Amino acid sequence: MRTMTETAKKKRGMPSSFTILLALLAIVAVITVIVSGTTDAVTAAKFSDFFTAPVKGFADALPVCLFVMILGGFLGMMTETGALDNGIAVLVQKLKGREIWIIPVLMCLFALGGTSYGMCEETVPFYALLAATMMAAGFDPLVGAATVLLGAGCGCLGSTVNPFAVGAAVDALSSKGIEVDQTIIIGLGFLLTVVTTLISIIFVMRYAKKVKADKGSTFLSLQEQKDAEAAHGAAAAEAAKEVKLTGRQKAVLGIFAFTFVVMIVGFIPLGDLNANVAGFFDNGVYDADGNTITQAWSAVITGLPIGQWYFDEASTWFFIMAIVIGIVGGLSEKQIVNTFITGAADMMSVVLIIALARGISVLMAATGLDMYVLDAAAAMLKGVPSFIFAPVAFLVYFGLSFLIPSTSGMATVSMPIMGPLAAGLGFSPEVMVMIFSSAIGVVNLFTPTSGAIMGGLSLAKIEWTTWLKFAMPLIVILTLASMVITTVACMVI
Repeated sequence: MRTMTETAKKKRGMPSSFTILLALLAIVAVITVIVSGTTDAVTAAKFSDFFTAPVKGFADALPVCLFVMILGGFLGMMTETGALDNGIAVLVQKLKGREIWIIPVLMCLFALGGTSYGMCEETVPFYALLAATMMAAGFDPLVGAATVLLGAGCGCLGSTVNPFAVGAAVDALSSKGIEVDQTIIIGLGFLLTVVTTLISIIFVMRYAKKVKADKGSTFLSLQEQKDAEAAHGAAAAEAAKEVKLTGRQKAVLGIFAFTFVVMIVGFIPLGDLNANVAGFFDNGVYDADGNTITQAWSAVITGLPIGQWYFDEASTWFFIMAIVIGIVGGLSEKQIVNTFITGAADMMSVVLIIALARGISVLMAATGLDMYVLDAAAAMLKGVPSFIFAPVAFLVYFGLSFLIPSTSGMATVSMPIMGPLAAGLGFSPEVMVMIFSSAIGVVNLFTPTSGAIMGGLSLAKIEWTTWLKFAMPLIVILTLASMVITTVACMVI
């Protein structure tokens, strides 16, 4: 029988996220060489393509990488003021005996962010925050990671108005002359979000209860527990104390909440939803043609009004608010500068993981492998009945999602092919949009080519292989649930 020390050594020998991603990059490069011998549609990857892919991936993911670094500085500022640790402590104290209810509340909030604006990379900083929160509540960091990843992931799986999923898909279909009924998409997305989120909440809460009752039932290895304690133990221990928030800390927490609310609203295309964005969120003045007479307050700061933001605008917003928090928190000029730099530096491993993951999709796009696989899959689906078409299309997207992890990228390249195919066979293009959204949503709950997953797990001090072992039973259930819902929809709509 292995001793605990031997088990720990075995765990320490597990490959890192960087090694896993480099191995996947090498596998993709080899596949392009093999496939290029059978078709002119794919170009064999050269050694230079392999070696430059991570660099080109960094360039392609630069807005996201910069956003993550600035978020690191922002969270570092929060920690330096003491407001974050004390805020967690007060929350845990108020929920004494009812800590388990943190999970469904936060998962529903993350799901709302996922279904509305595709909350994904934006969740990365929450992994460290919730790892400490869940440890303070008597659970383990895996509960915190699952709360973030599964909450936002199920929301993205059932995207309703997510501009990076259904928005991009509908736009791609429109370019082919196919009009869709947004009501059907929102209804199906809502159903998928509710069903998968409820299943995930039950799964995570059952695990959390088990860990709280018996620490030995954790999925984490001894090394992971040690790393988590080193990274989050101080914050968790602080949360176990009886503390009170100072006036400054209360103000900082108010600014913290305001910052994230504005970011979330900033990403939601309010104008496309016909929402009334007058007043606080967009107080700009426009003429009859929509030209700006007076800029909205957010446009004065970031260049674009809320509702039209992307990562550059969000990065600007968090950079400014980090400085505001430092000033309100009573930090000196030197403390503000040093704290921000240190916080941003702490995110460098996450940034490099995101860049490396993006390099894989860059290599596939450069060699034509992604389009080759997509065309072959579309040809396979021609002429099949609805009860076969829907699940097979789901599986096709399931496989393609490993090759093209970008949701908007997948929508752009696949919908002009898959949408007309579905319409030509008499199937609902709206259902095809949700097949695409749910399939790539399931894959993005565990694929190592997702920078958000690998980066987030790295912050929580959880190995990807541990996450896979923990989440795989749930992922199978979510896959089957999504396939059943979309197949029934394809048959009746």
